[in-house]
This record gives sequence, C-alpha cells and structure tokens, in this order.
Amino acid sequence: MDGLIKGVELWKTYKLDVTEVHALRGLNITVDKGEFVSIMGPSGSGKSTLLNMIGCLDTPTKGELYIGGKKTSDMSDKELTRMRAEEIGFIFQTFNLLPALSVRDNVEFPMRNLPGKEKPKKTKRIKRAEEALEQVGLGDRMNYLPTKLSGGERQRVAIARALVNHPQFILADEPTGNLDSDASANIIKVLHEVNSEGNTVIMVTHDKETTKDTRILRIRDGVIQD
Repeated sequence: MDGLIKGVELWKTYKLDVTEVHALRGLNITVDKGEFVSIMGPSGSGKSTLLNMIGCLDTPTKGELYIGGKKTSDMSDKELTRMRAEEIGFIFQTFNLLPALSVRDNVEFPMRNLPGKEKPKKTKRIKRAEEALEQVGLGDRMNYLPTKLSGGERQRVAIARALVNHPQFILADEPTGNLDSDASANIIKVLHEVNSEGNTVIMVTHDKETTKDTRILRIRDGVIQD
C-alpha cells in the first residue's frame, strides 16, 4: 500500500433524528512519509472529521483507511488505542496541558502508561522529555508551570509532548488558532523544523499564511478538491 496514510473512498455519515449528515463523501487522500500537508476548507467542510479519522479517534462509515500499510478496520480497539499512543502525535489548538504539572512533567506524562510495550523507566522518560523540550527551544523552561508561559510557549510544550514517543506522524488541529501573529509564525517555524528532521506533519488550518512550503489539500463538502 503506497503512502504512510491512505484513505480510499472515505465516507462518514451521522444520523440526526431522521436526517443523515454526510461529513465525508467518498474522500480519497494519500500522505507520504516526510510530507508537511496543510488541510484547508470552510467550517463544516469535513476537516475535523478527516483529522479525527486519520488519528484513529473515529472510524469511517464506508471506505478504508490505511496507516503504515495497516487497514484500520481490521484492528481491534486495543490495537487502535496502542496506535494512538505510540504512533500518532496530537497537537491541539487549546494546548491541553495539565496546569499542576511542570513543563517537563507534562511532556513526560504520555509515557507513563504506554499500552502494548514496556513502559520506559522514569530516568529514560525524563531524558526523552528534556530532549523534546530542547528540540522546540524550551530547555530553559522545563521546571515552569504552564500558567507561567506565554501562549506560544505552551503550544511548543504541546509540540514537544507530541514528539516524545517518536510517532509515525503528527496531527496538528489549528495549532496557531489561539496565538497572535508573531507566536503563530514561531510555531509554524518549529513545525517546519520538526518536519525537516523527517517527521510527517498534517495540519488543519484556516490561515493561509501558515501553509507556505506545505502541500495544500482543500476540502469542501466532504471531498478533496482537485
């Protein structure tokens, strides 16, 4: 199966009372290893549905999704949970950091309960967290609480957390949506640096300024536009 991620004739249908809403309508997508792909489209076009499907947070009503050559419809709930934890890095618009934990502990936290493989020892987890924070330029903020950081710095912590398990790819859902223009530019720079190191990045965005030097896929009415 070609591509790190391949969706074939993906449909997603939701039932609202007696009405069917088609969020995806036979969508086809291929993302190769090492790409930086931006997904753009108006509200309600299916961007978030597609991202959730690629992130194994949702399943297609019809069609097939392959990740690393594996057909997700053949995977058990346990296998999908393991894939989300070990092979996919998530970056959210709202950061989703734990306010009572230090920056280092926020990045280390996802490694504490890794399913499907031996949990790294604490010293190794801390080392990997520190390396990820150094990678995003926050080596001097490791002991800070998230509340002491700017919005841009908190998003960089979220990027480090997404990187710490060395995932196959990163999913970024409007990662600059809560940031000013300077902080947004810095986050996009970090994502490009992450991509240049071989990481595949898939980003949903409304902001055309953030899509420079990426492959843009435009989605409308549940399909990718040619």
